[in-house]
Amino acid sequence: MSKPRQDNPDFDRLFREGTRLLHAGRAERARDLLDEAHALRPDHADAALNLSGALILTRKFRRAVRLLEDLVEVQPDNPMVWTNLGAAYLGNPVLADDRMQRRAIEAFKQALELNPAAPNVAYNIGLIYRDRGDIERALHWFQRALQANPADKDARRILRRLQDQQEQGDTASDDMDGAKS
Repeated sequence: MSKPRQDNPDFDRLFREGTRLLHAGRAERARDLLDEAHALRPDHADAALNLSGALILTRKFRRAVRLLEDLVEVQPDNPMVWTNLGAAYLGNPVLADDRMQRRAIEAFKQALELNPAAPNVAYNIGLIYRDRGDIERALHWFQRALQANPADKDARRILRRLQDQQEQGDTASDDMDGAKS
């Protein structure tokens, strides 16, 4: 990223308003403003990070990946950069292929290495493993999500479903074993 520029009132206004809109759930408008801010100050890591969040929320995953891969070179110890990179790699979970799922998992794990309680990261890894049909790993990650946030009702609900599914699988396996003898 280039050398920082001096104070720029346009940048400050665009960054503040874009960030406010992003937090208010108005990702498309936030993206437009943060894009302008980032164009004025491509060296501003927070503007790049917030823009990446807006890009992810507006399903501009490839662009977010490019932005975040550059940002990880500047801020390799920032767990939010890795969290957003994981989300950008994953993109649309229904359409994510094996390669993108693996890249997302690695980025999410890096975020957790930097911040073991990073919000929603273990949950997201659990979702990937659930979608891959790897119940054991999904269970592990949803349990870890609940350690980070015991109030996470979604993680608790999915964990219960996976445990039920696993028990039903074990019961069916036991029935098959009994039938073979």
